[in-house]
Amino acid sequence: MNDGRGSTAGAGTGTRTPSGRRPGGVGVRTVTLYGRDGCHLCDDARAVLERLRASAPFALEEVDIESDPALHARYLERIPVIVLDGEELFDHFVDEERLLARL
Repeated sequence: MNDGRGSTAGAGTGTRTPSGRRPGGVGVRTVTLYGRDGCHLCDDARAVLERLRASAPFALEEVDIESDPALHARYLERIPVIVLDGEELFDHFVDEERLLARL
């Protein structure tokens, strides 16, 4: 996990369309995993996301909710929370089929 200011997978920067892709259809979607150390459900979600990256590449960012009191208050009872390009998709688990469809 990082402190909320970095990425574990080098997310790209630059202009993106509302779908999260760069103009011209080229770009990488970003999946963010909100969690904390010691969370077994977060570990499970990370494993699923890493497996999915093999067939549908995306940037993976991890944010430790304990790095920020506001994040801790917002997400503590919901982690792991999975976000795609800023849109919250799943709490507690990763719905692999739905995530792949969105990627």
